[in-house]
Amino acid sequence: MANPTPPLLESRQLQIEDDDASPACVMIFNANDPSGAGGLTADIAAITSAGAHPLAVVTGAYMRDTAEIFDHYPFDEEAVTDQARSALEDMPVAAIKVGFVGSPENISTIAEIASDYAEVPLIAYMPSLSWWDESEIDSYLDAFRELMLPQTTVLVGNHSSLWRWLLPDWPGERNPSARDIAKAAADLGVPYTLVTGIPLPDQFIDNVLATPQAVLYSEKFERFEAVFAGAGETLSAALCALLANGHDLQAATAEALTYLDHSLDAGFHPGMGNIVPDRLFWAQADVEESDDDAADTEATDDADLTSKSPFDLPPNGTTKH
Repeated sequence: MANPTPPLLESRQLQIEDDDASPACVMIFNANDPSGAGGLTADIAAITSAGAHPLAVVTGAYMRDTAEIFDHYPFDEEAVTDQARSALEDMPVAAIKVGFVGSPENISTIAEIASDYAEVPLIAYMPSLSWWDESEIDSYLDAFRELMLPQTTVLVGNHSSLWRWLLPDWPGERNPSARDIAKAAADLGVPYTLVTGIPLPDQFIDNVLATPQAVLYSEKFERFEAVFAGAGETLSAALCALLANGHDLQAATAEALTYLDHSLDAGFHPGMGNIVPDRLFWAQADVEESDDDAADTEATDDADLTSKSPFDLPPNGTTKH
């Protein structure tokens, strides 16, 4: 007769199986970035900070530093499919984020996977592709427009990038608004568009969540006198994680923009190129301790050694910071 499960182990197993506080799983399709400025590195850090569990599918690899992208090496679509399907058959996914995936073939296979999980929100981020060959840009954007946008719940991108992609023949003397861009996206199947970096007077920029009919949320920030790498990845990944954790779209957008603002404010220079957002800013002490403070801290009982509060992202609601 087999030995029964020890009571302590049985109790622990039930606790794990019944744990409603487990982080939601977010699947990411993106390229590896060896500089850590963007790509999967940015996604993983932001998603973890927002309280979700990242399932990172590598679609290729950048050759880049913190200043510029030199090249990209895509994986073939079979490698992408096998990675994603293996994880999806094992874990429930609450949201999907699609970044730069390297080729029209990868776009096609990811769109097919997404169609099998049509009830899961998909956040698509379109970065600037100005570093790439023009013919490759055209074929990539055509495939993304035709195959990925009909699967997309929220399209995220910089005002300039989305304007030139979705409204290449914009006729007006004024720049297109976020609603103009949202209308162009909606014509391709996207219900919501988050347009970032809209220029405003007096060194401010606006960030607008819009549909063709209305502006659902907007928030302006003072422009930083710096050039960042990976800001859009940070915002879109945080938004995806917050949606996976049950926040409604407007609240998730507000929280994700606040998270990005703090990450940029705490940004750092890891190399000789652009500034990288500190996506783990909430883990840093607010002030440096003096030598006396440090000595006092070492003498404090473990019970008193409480860490600084992290960036607070409640599971079923949000508070504007």
